[in-house]
Amino acid sequence: VQLQASGGGLVQAGDSLRLSCTVFGLNRAIGWFRQAPGKARDFVAVISRGGGRTSYSDSVKGRFTISRDDAKSTVFLQMNTLKPEDTAVYYCAAASAHPSTFWTPVQESSYTYWGQGTLVTVSS
Repeated sequence: VQLQASGGGLVQAGDSLRLSCTVFGLNRAIGWFRQAPGKARDFVAVISRGGGRTSYSDSVKGRFTISRDDAKSTVFLQMNTLKPEDTAVYYCAAASAHPSTFWTPVQESSYTYWGQGTLVTVSS
């Protein structure tokens, strides 16, 4: 199992970025987490295995959109209206196996496999 996150970069406040997470060998709920400098890693968004349910943290709700293209084995995180406080390393992760195709875990402990992270820097 391998997850590869990409798409990070340096942008200005108000700009948009789209992160991608390519997942090899697994069909699970996929989540995005982020870790700002000196802070703990936090939940950002998750999409269920079937793609029919999503969940977002309050800090990104209305600005970020998670989606998946299973034909391309890729999960996307579209980030709009970026703010300096969105600056962080963003990680994608695959959740543990679960019978429901609508499961959308938000706890880090529910995730089994992690990508390497991609840095997003938002300047003011």
